[in-house]
Parts: sequence; structure tokens; C-alpha cells
Amino acid sequence: MRVSSYMRGILAMILPAVLLLSTSYSVLAAETRDWRCLPSTPYPLTSAEAHTGTLTEALPQRYGVLLFPAFETLDVFGPLDALQILSRQYKMDLALISSNLDPVSTKPRSPSMNPKNSTFFQSVVPTHTLEDAPDLDVLIVPGGLGTRAPDLNTTIAYIAATYPKLQYFLSVCTGAGLAARAGVLDGKRATTNKASWAGTIALGPKVKWVSRARWTVDGNIWTSSGISAGIDMTLAFIADIYGDDVATRLANSMEYERHLDSDWDPYASIFNVTQP
Repeated sequence: MRVSSYMRGILAMILPAVLLLSTSYSVLAAETRDWRCLPSTPYPLTSAEAHTGTLTEALPQRYGVLLFPAFETLDVFGPLDALQILSRQYKMDLALISSNLDPVSTKPRSPSMNPKNSTFFQSVVPTHTLEDAPDLDVLIVPGGLGTRAPDLNTTIAYIAATYPKLQYFLSVCTGAGLAARAGVLDGKRATTNKASWAGTIALGPKVKWVSRARWTVDGNIWTSSGISAGIDMTLAFIADIYGDDVATRLANSMEYERHLDSDWDPYASIFNVTQP
């Protein structure tokens, strides 16, 4: 069949667009399937996976992270990356809370803590202040050099006032020191960074400090040892609330090898930590 020059012109204009749409669809479909190796539908929760009985309660949705100058970067973004991936499967909201809405830097405030006058620091922009922070289901308190600052009274007061309204409270590293000062760890088992052990536990004489632990759980309070331990604690938290299968697949998507034993803690020996 002979095709007129007019029709050939029309086809010449249409075919590239059709091919482009087809290619774009194929790429989008591949990205959707890959999506960091996570399925496109929520993980099924079984009664075995949700062994704590959390399925009878509403899953936590409203998460908050407390920020202050000189927070430890991985204390915040280790847990947040795991939770951010999880939020692709569950409805979750995040509030970044600080004393004001100015960018919060990881730079130490004291020159003695930055002896080389480095500028290798990051800043995070909060979404809420301590005064207008939304109601939360989960509050995460990081550690870092900033926990030693003398002007954290309003931050500590916020922790104390917010804890009774939470479903869960999580602290990472020396964030446990702020929680101890707020009184929320009184009578509870807790741990902290072993390199900062003595100074941190002195802030909570009523806390049942656990010297050898990657993380601890006491009721709705989760605390982790130093920095990277916050990732293991968060994955254990996800396993406890959303199911172990969820946490395992999430860790695999991160290419992260989880520590499954909360008592695994070689750093207690490295830093000569003893039980108080």
C-alpha cells in the first residue's frame, strides 16, 4: 500500500512521541519495582510479627526529632533514613523541632571542641519550635556535643512535658542524658554512649543504667548506646511495632547488617565501662 507524503509526515511526527512515552513508562515501571528493593504495597503484619500486641493500637504516625546546636549527625539521620524508607509503606509525618526556626548546625559552640577551627559541619532547618510543635506519637532525642550546653532548660522542659503524651520515646547516644535530666528515665533501664558513660549517667542518679547494651527497652522507652547504635535500635523498634519481616527487608534495602542482640556491646570493654 502506498503512503502519501502527507501521511509519512504525520507518522514522522507521531512515532518519536510514542517511542518516548513507551520508554518513559518502562523506566517509571522499573523504578517503581526497584524502589530501593521495597515492595509497592505495605508489608503484611502477622500476629507473630506483631508479637507485642501493637496491632490492637494505632500504629504511630506522628514522629518528631528534637534538634539543638551541635547535635550528632548520625544520631539523627541514621534513625531517620530507616524511618523515611518505612514511610513509603505507612502514613508517617515528621516534625523537626528546635528552640527557634533558625538552621541548627552540628558545629560545636565551644572553640575548645573545635580546636582546628574546622568548617566541616551541616545545618538542618527545623519545621517547628518548642512552642508550636504538634502532638507526637514518637519523639526521638539525639545526642552530641551539644548535650553539654548550659542553656538547654527549655529543651529539657519540652521533653518532660511531651513524654506523657507519647506512644514511644527514643533516645540515641548522649540524648539519654537530656532524657535523664527531664526525669523521664527515672526508675527505667537505659543506656548511652560508652565513651561518654561517666558524665552521662551522673545526670540521672535515679536511672537504672545498663552498662553493657547496644540498646534497651523499658515500657515505651527505648535508649541506644553511641551514635551508630541508634540505627540498630530503630530497626529493632520497627521490628517490634511493624513486624520483624518489615525490619529485615528494610535493613536489606539499606544494605545494613543489623545487630539483633541488644546485649551486644564490645564498646563497654573498650571504654572500661562498669555497672554503676
